[in-house]
Amino acid sequence: MKRSLLAFAVLAVPAFAQAAAPFTVAGRGFATLQEAVSSIGSGTAVILIAPGTYRQCAVQSGGHITFKAVQPGTAIFDSVTCEDKAALVLRGQGSVVEGLVFRGYRVRDGNGAGIRSETGDLRVTDAMFLNSQEGILGGESSGQMITIDHSTFSGLGQCDEAPNCAHGIYLANQGSVTVTNSRFERGTGGHYVKVRSPRVSITDNSFDDTAGRKTNYMIDLPDGATGVIARNTFVQGKNKENGSALIVVAAEAKTYPSTGLRVEDNDARLTPGDNKSPAFVVDFSHDRLALGANRLGTGVKPFETR
Repeated sequence: MKRSLLAFAVLAVPAFAQAAAPFTVAGRGFATLQEAVSSIGSGTAVILIAPGTYRQCAVQSGGHITFKAVQPGTAIFDSVTCEDKAALVLRGQGSVVEGLVFRGYRVRDGNGAGIRSETGDLRVTDAMFLNSQEGILGGESSGQMITIDHSTFSGLGQCDEAPNCAHGIYLANQGSVTVTNSRFERGTGGHYVKVRSPRVSITDNSFDDTAGRKTNYMIDLPDGATGVIARNTFVQGKNKENGSALIVVAAEAKTYPSTGLRVEDNDARLTPGDNKSPAFVVDFSHDRLALGANRLGTGVKPFETR
């Protein structure tokens, strides 16, 4: 069985790579991603994307679309945005992004992103977001569900290119945000994860700020939230714009209750030689958080209220 599956994989990749067009929907090839997206309309379909570097973008206006790399990590979208927003501007009924790489996004308002999620649920897996103002940006005043898994966010964020900061991930909706098994590193401003949502689950991720510059918090829940932050590893770097805390709850508003927010089984350290004394969790909500046992390195205080 293993041999037959391997043979299939070896044979299948060249077949896609040699296709006449790089974007395929149900066996039909398209020269541009937008043509492939438009062909789906309000339907449901998968767009298979061949290996290559693409300086193009697309707007999804309807339907349920999966954007899938034939080989994860080999379909690279580079620098070109639609609507001065992102490589993928998503406002359909639902979207899935699998195995794509997004790099080099900068726009005039400081929010150039790989993905701009405007409506519909979103699931992102095995993706990379590199050297841009923002990785994933989204906001919807509904019960939108966003899930991010096994993805990398590197070289993202800014606070000096526009009046407002940009972040590795910045999502705002009235549903939920789940981030799992992902890596955040080398931030260039803002927060690594900023979420305005009533429910969050941020688990089994790594946050490596050792090569970060002008960064702020690792996780910012500015409106409060319930849910769980667990089994993550954090290393805070020296070159911070704001190094007073790693996780901050309700710093801007108490839109959502935070009672019962679980923060447990995390590991947090400072970069060697860093003599700051940040708090691991800072709470502005004054709700009763559920703080469990976390492994904290020298100089990291467990908790503060402000």
